Amino acid sequence: MADIARLTTLDAIRRPTVGLAMITPSGNVVVERVTTAILADFPAVSGHFSRIAVAGSSDAAADEYDWDGMLRAATLLSHAAPAAICWNGSRGGSLGFDVDRRLCEQITATLGIPAITSTLAIDAALRVNGFRRLALVTPYATGYAQKLPPVFAQAGYEIVADAHAGLTDNLAYASLPDHDIVAMIRHVAAARPEAILTYCTNLAAAHLVDAMERETGIAVYDSASAGVWGALRLAGQATGPGQQWGSLFGQDHIEL
Repeated sequence: MADIARLTTLDAIRRPTVGLAMITPSGNVVVERVTTAILADFPAVSGHFSRIAVAGSSDAAADEYDWDGMLRAATLLSHAAPAAICWNGSRGGSLGFDVDRRLCEQITATLGIPAITSTLAIDAALRVNGFRRLALVTPYATGYAQKLPPVFAQAGYEIVADAHAGLTDNLAYASLPDHDIVAMIRHVAAARPEAILTYCTNLAAAHLVDAMERETGIAVYDSASAGVWGALRLAGQATGPGQQWGSLFGQDHIEL
């Protein structure tokens, strides 16, 4: 049995793949884990990663992207000839969706590779489904969490409920226990939003989505897994094999 397992692993390593490139914040330890776990359901697809400097307190974060750093990270990823590049970070929720669109335009114009962000992937899914009334679940402290509703309002969404854990350090976000995340999802579900966003790509919530959708009857979109879904769609891949990660992966009719 061990030999069979080893052959299966070697076959996966040797198999030609479609590459998906992820840019992730330097203090993030969730994106790689989520991407690798999801892509286990997509044996013809591989994930590749690069980092930009984002660490410490979100409240002290700059009000703009490090554009040079983003393009350097994307350029390094382009050397692996990926089918799509994703900024798998959620800063667009505080800076503005148009800033993420500008980032994707710059990456594609410079490198000739289609680009998406986790925020824009969520936006596409929300729009196709006609979801406007949203709830946010985040690990953030109040100061940073309060930046999000006005940005979502500018994009045409109403935040009808919000739960945030009160953390300020990027690395600490990844350590938030499952029971705390579940409690926050249940709390905002009481407002009966059309969709719940677990919104921070360093929040380890992807594995909870399917169960919480079944319990609440509400669509739950996780930002880290949405980035993977968006990159898959941008690369022309059907996402149905990933339906254990939530209803979003059953929506491979959405074109980005």
